[in-house]
Amino acid sequence: MYFAYRDCLGEFLKHDLDAIIGRLHQSVAEDGFTRLWNTQTSAWREEVACLQATCEQLIRAKEKAAAWTILLEYEIARRGRRIDAVLLTNCAIVVLEFKIGLQAADSSSRWQAYEYALDLRDFHGASSHHPIIPIVIPTGSTAGSSSQPAAGHNHPGQVHEVIECPPEQLAATVLAVDACVSDSSSAAIDHDRWCAAEYRPSLNIIEAAERVFAGHEVREISHATATNLSCTVEAVIRCITEAQRNRKHVVCFVTGVPGAGKTLAGLSAVHDPALREDDRPAAVFLSGNGPLVKIVRAALVRDLRRRSPKSVDGARQVATFIQNVHSFLSYYAFKAPEQAPPEHVVIFDEAQRAWDGKQMAVKKRGSKSEAALMLEVMGRCPDWSVIVALVGFGQEIHQGEAGLQEWGRSIAETSPNWSVVASPLVLDPSAAEEETGCLFPPDVRQPISIERNRDLHLAVSIRSHRARMVSQWVKFVLDGNSEAAGELLGDRSEFPVVVTRNLADARAWLRARGGDGAHYSGCSGLLASSGALRLRAHGIEVSSGFRHGYPYEEWFLRSSHDIRSSSSLEVVATEFECQGLEIDWAGVCWGDDMVFDSGAKTWDTRRFVGARWVSVVRPDGRRFILNKYRVLLTRARRGFVVWVPPGSADDPTRKLHHLDATAEFLVKCGICPI
Repeated sequence: MYFAYRDCLGEFLKHDLDAIIGRLHQSVAEDGFTRLWNTQTSAWREEVACLQATCEQLIRAKEKAAAWTILLEYEIARRGRRIDAVLLTNCAIVVLEFKIGLQAADSSSRWQAYEYALDLRDFHGASSHHPIIPIVIPTGSTAGSSSQPAAGHNHPGQVHEVIECPPEQLAATVLAVDACVSDSSSAAIDHDRWCAAEYRPSLNIIEAAERVFAGHEVREISHATATNLSCTVEAVIRCITEAQRNRKHVVCFVTGVPGAGKTLAGLSAVHDPALREDDRPAAVFLSGNGPLVKIVRAALVRDLRRRSPKSVDGARQVATFIQNVHSFLSYYAFKAPEQAPPEHVVIFDEAQRAWDGKQMAVKKRGSKSEAALMLEVMGRCPDWSVIVALVGFGQEIHQGEAGLQEWGRSIAETSPNWSVVASPLVLDPSAAEEETGCLFPPDVRQPISIERNRDLHLAVSIRSHRARMVSQWVKFVLDGNSEAAGELLGDRSEFPVVVTRNLADARAWLRARGGDGAHYSGCSGLLASSGALRLRAHGIEVSSGFRHGYPYEEWFLRSSHDIRSSSSLEVVATEFECQGLEIDWAGVCWGDDMVFDSGAKTWDTRRFVGARWVSVVRPDGRRFILNKYRVLLTRARRGFVVWVPPGSADDPTRKLHHLDATAEFLVKCGICPI
């Protein structure tokens, strides 16, 4: 676990307030937050001053309290949460959450403190056998308004109901808590062991998460057309079983075209109780796609609440198995570099999008790639471990995403020696659906043990027109091969694809087809490239500032009656929000960042700089832009409309001939105009 400050109460009193604040600033800066607002510094000053006054009163009333431990800005590992302060008495864990300026704690403040306590119970390796007491301190409250600890809430491992108390009564409240737990059978806390304890989810929370997923309806947003999904999940679990039995470290590569169900396969495997047979620890599903993590979690939580309306703990249960890969690696690579994760198995979604060394340096996280760090971290697991890498071809969409070959290089360079079990598509570049290169390029030494397993490729039914046709058609379009694309599109009755120059017509087309799905989410929606900044002229905003503040979980999950729903057709999702997810009917809003050059018969990839477009000619830059549109054009389950804006004779950033040539090329690719 990680904290900004730790000491016994006696030493805490001796430290200068400014020195403590400096420690807090340094800790937050090391986490990448280089700017702090004055309000945060002021809040820390008020909190630390209150805590020092409280500690002085505690020691005066009980001399042994000088040996108690206080921790400030305590981070709950891999949960993305920081507790203002944790106080360890002889037998109790006291969670302290300050609310600066409030006269009384509102329901959200009380729930926040309570959830911190639950997180310690369920995810902290040394908390489950001790009583945990959450206390909220509204600093604007008056004396006399404190609630007191109730009898019967002092059992080991039990979380006490939230106590609210003003700053002046904090010492008296802590003493009452200590007296209450001291009279119980609670064991004494080893403070050093508690502070060094690792992230370790309890069996109860693991089983609860499995039950949540068992009745899920996540297929609504993570569609699967694969015929062998269960075979792939079984092959993954079989690989894990053999790795444990043979005491091996294994990387298992799973492939599939967009929409085949890679994400669903990973989620199914990580939640499968069979994975925990033979005393194996639970696994974890990791993704660098922040929106996907948020949306899949929200979908599972909402499904749980629909089935169990009284459930209030779903978000924590779901988060047991579905986490952000950047946070996972940040913790084990930099904050706890000697620890091994409790999981021996991680499932890495969209593994080809892992950051390279240059991007890690930009993020101030060293110079090793995420692939190398993941191998290093999982190599610490005693005896055996498995990394299940879910690979989508042609899905790298941002600078710094290393691609498949970085995994090959990292496997060749990392100790211990890793074995590889893989879909044939990552080992044979000629078999790949897209040209992304082989896992092991010619200049890289291959590991001694490589096993090909066809079950690790999510095969697609020939009856699924969408899965059979769309990914290949998109490849021809992006290759500039209109003749092949037109021949492939063929009969569009099963999967309609149309193009228009009028945004109102595109919306009308989507509404006409989305009307039969008004009762559920993910019916229809507008999509656009994050680089299509000049769509702003048409009222479509794709800037990162806007997107980061928008609740895309509502966009995907709300019914079409809700204005936040994708079906309202007001807000677009970019490749970053929709990758790995799907909707029934998509409206792809074409941008000036990729326009067709009819003379050169190729795509002109561009980025917007200042007030003009600049061509992107570097191969990796071109590939990222092409892949953005590959993602956008493969999100629809049932069909899509492409809207190409009309352009403007008066606006040099929206030239008529660029957009006209693009629309004409798409028509040649077999898309029917409306």
